[in-house]
Amino acid sequence: MDAGLRPRMGSVSLSVLTALYIMAVANQTFWGKAYGYLSEEPFAFVAFAIGIVAVTIAAMTAFSVKYLIKLALIFFVLAAVIAAWFTDQYGVIIDKEMIRNAAVTTKAESAHLITISFLFHVFLNGVLPALFILWVRVVHRPFGAKFLYNMAVILPCLAIFVAAGLTFSKTYAAVGRLHRDIMLTLNPFIPISSAARYVFVSEEDRNIVRRPLGTDAHQRGPSASGKPRVAIIVVGETARAQNFSLGGYGRETNPEMKARDIVYFSNATSCGTATAVSLPCMFSSYSRRDYSHSKGLETDNLTDILGHAKVRVEWWDNDTGSYGVANRIPYRFLPDAADPRYCRDSECLDTVLTDKLDEWLANVTGDSVLVLHQLGSHGPGYYQRYPDNFRRFTPDCRTAEFGACTQQEIVNAYDNSILFTDHVLAKVIDTLQRHGEGVSATMLYVSDHGESLGENGLYLHGTPYFIAPPQQIDVPVIAWFAPDFRAAAGINMACLGKRAGDSISHDNFFHSVLGLMDVATSVYDPRLDIFAPCRAGQSAVVRAM
Repeated sequence: MDAGLRPRMGSVSLSVLTALYIMAVANQTFWGKAYGYLSEEPFAFVAFAIGIVAVTIAAMTAFSVKYLIKLALIFFVLAAVIAAWFTDQYGVIIDKEMIRNAAVTTKAESAHLITISFLFHVFLNGVLPALFILWVRVVHRPFGAKFLYNMAVILPCLAIFVAAGLTFSKTYAAVGRLHRDIMLTLNPFIPISSAARYVFVSEEDRNIVRRPLGTDAHQRGPSASGKPRVAIIVVGETARAQNFSLGGYGRETNPEMKARDIVYFSNATSCGTATAVSLPCMFSSYSRRDYSHSKGLETDNLTDILGHAKVRVEWWDNDTGSYGVANRIPYRFLPDAADPRYCRDSECLDTVLTDKLDEWLANVTGDSVLVLHQLGSHGPGYYQRYPDNFRRFTPDCRTAEFGACTQQEIVNAYDNSILFTDHVLAKVIDTLQRHGEGVSATMLYVSDHGESLGENGLYLHGTPYFIAPPQQIDVPVIAWFAPDFRAAAGINMACLGKRAGDSISHDNFFHSVLGLMDVATSVYDPRLDIFAPCRAGQSAVVRAM
């Protein structure tokens, strides 16, 4: 197109226009939250809106520099528009941990989120405005005049922002204490700052040196049954306790577990709201409050300490990886095999985890722990987590685009995925029972985190823990013991049944597994072992501590 037909626009004018566009188009969730929290004081909301718009104009104008302005403004628009899709569609808050999840996600998992609707949204609201920014001819003043003109915009905008904040400071402070998420959906600033923090921390991670822990670990003695102890740990994915009928949910989502002699712990909470946090945290020796990403990397975890005790440990993965937990033990990523009986499009049904279990158990010669990491109920493609013969709750949402489904259809699909997890757990128990002549076995199932299914406009998971709803934190925990394992360990099932409603969390996982495998080490705390109070010889120790 002839350059003469291109519109001319001052650099500050383009910056202001971009700021107004981002505020209007890419912050619907942010404005909705702000209005809801400040609706009782309309003048405070108006001042808040003016202040936020003013500081956004100041930020955009700061990049009104020749050779930089177009690149910067296009980046801000695209970042805001992409983030807006997830905040508006799912209620997702894009903090540092959400960026970490995105960085380590698999191609198959990403495909569920990069939908036709998402691409259309980005093209319409991001690409077209970016093309407009590229098209216009930006008029720049000489450097000295530009600096003064930019400051003449930036400084008053910052003054307006400060004045608005000070005028209603008491209101904003009160609302901020009650609704700590009020600023967490502001695009593009929160996503960009979260990404920057993630990059900074990732660079620090490269220099972390692993610190040995629990090197004194040893087993107290052989099993009283005379057979190898075997613990199958099933790590669930995105299973929330609210939808387990074992815990009182109105639908029968656990018919097979109900028919087996299990203990269901109905009051358990997770360490995080996303796998990248919860998984390494629950396998670490740290409590949720003490855990950090760097501590998880620098310290030996449960699999290492079991190894110190000469327990054979192996990890089979059908999810997105072990997040560093299985770095030093035998590891199998089952989707790589692309078994057509279970797998399609780089993802597999969780029955792939039980396919080789008979063979593995037949070759057990000593005390062993096998971790089975489920794909479970990972969304938004819940319908792909179960085969057609498990479509008990219908109509079920048959797409990853929630906008095409009713909330009930989404819940139906999710419940079907829980029903299938119930079946997978039953297969694990049944397989262990078939090998009862050769091994003394137990199974422990723990989900990594929960899931939001539309409550208060939230979907999926990953909400910052301090504001996360119980649907993302309350998780199911199930334990099963073969009779000989139970007898050899002195586990009193009546006692466990009475304590099944006690408040527990991922903090208990590390110590409970060590206790089940009869591992003694200075880092084991019997007070955090959920089975210790009901295990012969341990209950008195726990009471004395």
